[in-house]
Amino acid sequence: MKEKLLLLFLATASFANIENINSFEADFIQNIVDDKNKTILYYGHIKAIKPQYALWNYTKPIQKSVYILEGQAIIVEPELEQAIIKRIGNNFDFFKLIKNAKKLSDDKYLARYNNTTFIIRTKNGIIASIAYKDEFENSVTITFTNQVENREIDKKEFMPNIPEDYDIIRD
Repeated sequence: MKEKLLLLFLATASFANIENINSFEADFIQNIVDDKNKTILYYGHIKAIKPQYALWNYTKPIQKSVYILEGQAIIVEPELEQAIIKRIGNNFDFFKLIKNAKKLSDDKYLARYNNTTFIIRTKNGIIASIAYKDEFENSVTITFTNQVENREIDKKEFMPNIPEDYDIIRD
């Protein structure tokens, strides 16, 4: 779970100020390949706005929503009828990380954080993917399609609706 949450935080970071991006919305495919070359694919839709708001709606192979708010992440899992609330703090500025990424070529950027290297690719000036190796040495790539940048998104869209009968786990 930690590697997936980290991936979500990092992908949210990819929407930062490479080209003065204030918001980002897209469909995504998250591809995770382990050391035995086993691949897991997740599909969904993301919305994100500065400073640290994101909503990842996973649609398959499982349904779940991950809300990233300033200082916390809330994972709502309908199949398990539970919500996990995690404190993530504000000590890591994702947008600053991306803003400070080094341009390697017209469509490729390099960012580093905590001994992890992130490759951010753009197409026609719009973020197309982000790739890195997680703490378990899995190769992770998130590919975006149908991207929309700098659309106004109301912060209310990032407030989770947790059904009363769900178990709430605080981590």
